[in-house]
Amino acid sequence: MHKPKPEQPTYKSTMNRRESLKWLGALIAASSTQAASAMTPASRLLGNETLKQTSTKNRWPNIQPSAITTKGYGKDPNLIVPPKSPWPRTLSADELTLCAVLSDIVVPREGNVPSASEVNVPDVIDEWISAPYSTQQQDRTKILNLLLWLDIESDHQFKTSFVQLSDSNQKRIIENIAYPVDDVKSEYAQATEAFSRFKGIVLAAFFSSKEGMKDIGYMGNVPISGDYPGPSKAAKAHIDKVIEELGLGKYAYKT
Repeated sequence: MHKPKPEQPTYKSTMNRRESLKWLGALIAASSTQAASAMTPASRLLGNETLKQTSTKNRWPNIQPSAITTKGYGKDPNLIVPPKSPWPRTLSADELTLCAVLSDIVVPREGNVPSASEVNVPDVIDEWISAPYSTQQQDRTKILNLLLWLDIESDHQFKTSFVQLSDSNQKRIIENIAYPVDDVKSEYAQATEAFSRFKGIVLAAFFSSKEGMKDIGYMGNVPISGDYPGPSKAAKAHIDKVIEELGLGKYAYKT
């Protein structure tokens, strides 16, 4: 087993379950509105999962994770104070570290803006893919295969694990899967699809954090003292324009 390179410490979870579950609930609510060889460094990521097939062409591992059968929140969850630890988180320490490295490639630190791992995005990914819902379980399969593929590909190209690679070599691998491919038979097609999903979860989680909201200038969730002043004149003018363009003017502002 390869150890992480010295400059890449093992990711340590610092987010408690209450916070990660609240974050998960927010992401689920948001998403609902949108319609190997055993000797490779990656073998440590398999855990108790079954390696069903490894393509010799694209090295996509195609593991089928065992089903998570723990019950979820139910039909009327309390997203303010969610149930205590309704299911176990399933990522290993090595997988969390790899998630941290990959998350920080998607959202690196820029000046005073923290990276994804600095705001605990790996914890949210762990919570997301450990949840017993169909969408999250589909993502679990994609992301576990992606993590395994990264180490398989790293071993194939550089004879070491992904977290041990230099930043430039990590990016060389990511550049092959960072953008959509038209050819579904491409050797990187499955990894590209999985990375796209991983990236979407990272970005959604990061910009749901206080630091992410501040970075994009989001002004919501801030209490207002006194009476609500209403929309600005510019905002109201924009709304009026859109209403007229939609032909809804005669219905607007009727009491």
